[in-house]
Amino acid sequence: MTDTRTGDLDRARDGDDEAFTRLVGSLRRELHAHCYRMLGSTHDADDALQDALLRAWRGLAGFESRSSLRSWLYTVATRTCLDAVEARGRRALPVDLGPASARAVLGDVPLDGVAWLGPYPGGELPRAHPAARYEQREAIELAFVAALQHLPGNQRAALLLVEVLGFPPAEIAEIMATSTASVNSALQRARAIVARKAPDHSQQRTLRKLGDARLREIVTGYSAALERGDVDGLVALLTEDVTWSMPPLPHWYRGLDAVTDFAARVPLGSCGSWRTAAVTANGQAAVGQYLDGRAWAITVLTLRGARISELTSFLGAGHFAAFGLPARMGS
Repeated sequence: MTDTRTGDLDRARDGDDEAFTRLVGSLRRELHAHCYRMLGSTHDADDALQDALLRAWRGLAGFESRSSLRSWLYTVATRTCLDAVEARGRRALPVDLGPASARAVLGDVPLDGVAWLGPYPGGELPRAHPAARYEQREAIELAFVAALQHLPGNQRAALLLVEVLGFPPAEIAEIMATSTASVNSALQRARAIVARKAPDHSQQRTLRKLGDARLREIVTGYSAALERGDVDGLVALLTEDVTWSMPPLPHWYRGLDAVTDFAARVPLGSCGSWRTAAVTANGQAAVGQYLDGRAWAITVLTLRGARISELTSFLGAGHFAAFGLPARMGS
């Protein structure tokens, strides 16, 4: 630890909250991403990080510098998230709850009583530890975070701390107050489940192959088709097995016929006028969608090659502020 950080640590232990803020400032973004991966919600991640930092501030006198400050903060954040997982359970997407609908469901209404997975703004995160299996951006992708939700809290934490953050199992055993054998057992089970639930290829690999220019064309094409009400233009961008889901609406669609029927009858047929703003969500291409000028949905685009294989539209104006988007868009 540098002299400056040592000085801030001493001052923070003496009650200097500004020194504590400086100490944790560079780690906030990665700790927040860790909380999101654990909890599947940006809002829950906000709360968990705030709670974790408050716990760390109150417990700083007990930090003995035997481990790094980063490791200690991850210990506090992970235990905070495990408490939240135990209290709230896992988050879901519509595809987790039932089969796809073959035709558009008109008048679909939000399903109460379900904790829904949410989008994560951006995706620019610190480089992964050399021992980590996943890149930081890969580990924020929607499919990966959705797969994590199928794991119990202890397995979720073990997988993230080893595969994403590069902590050794023995150190994780200390973080989780368990044995190294238990950590390795949890890891084995977690890897098997994620291998079944997550896709073989990451979006980061796809995006690198496409390049920025081609990616912009796809996003622009989607936005233009939506704004023009152009069903044929939208369908031309999709894979044959495309899916479209819209949490918190329970119904979802799989395959070109079903998605075309839905697109033609609902968003492009009966909703109103659309405006869009390109953003990044979960390290993927995404679009903020405004219906008649009002914030409506953040739609995350999952690509296979140069076509869209999944559209996940997170409905609700409450998602927009985290992406730096206004609640309304003028004409």
